[in-house]
Amino acid sequence: MALINPHINFNGNAEEAFTFYKSVFGGEFAKIMRFKDIASQEFPVSEKEGNKIMHIALPIGKNFLMGNDIPESMGRTNENENRSKISISAESREEANKLFTGLSAGGNVEFPMADSPWGSYFGMFRDKYGIEWMVDFVQ
Repeated sequence: MALINPHINFNGNAEEAFTFYKSVFGGEFAKIMRFKDIASQEFPVSEKEGNKIMHIALPIGKNFLMGNDIPESMGRTNENENRSKISISAESREEANKLFTGLSAGGNVEFPMADSPWGSYFGMFRDKYGIEWMVDFVQ
């Protein structure tokens, strides 16, 4: 079966955000590439943008959370975009609480972890980087 791997765009703070996500999920980065790593005559990169993240991947189970910084020359990503969320299916109520508490730290809780009307243990928030998450545990 195919796997779904969320990919997030950032306005220059991808490394900070992914270091935070790594502190919650654990593990090690599978890949980190900076814009300076792909610089060439055909693809010049300014010194200001050289250390920004071109690609980063954090394994989570069999999936990857991936992201990058958007170069200033391409404009800013809309940090208030709310058409999609990253959904986490926890393996236990305890794991759901741990992930919710860790990822929502410094963010804005929209729906605290609680038993939902549809029968699962569920919570929803926007983290301190503006990314929207849902945590769910089906008992």
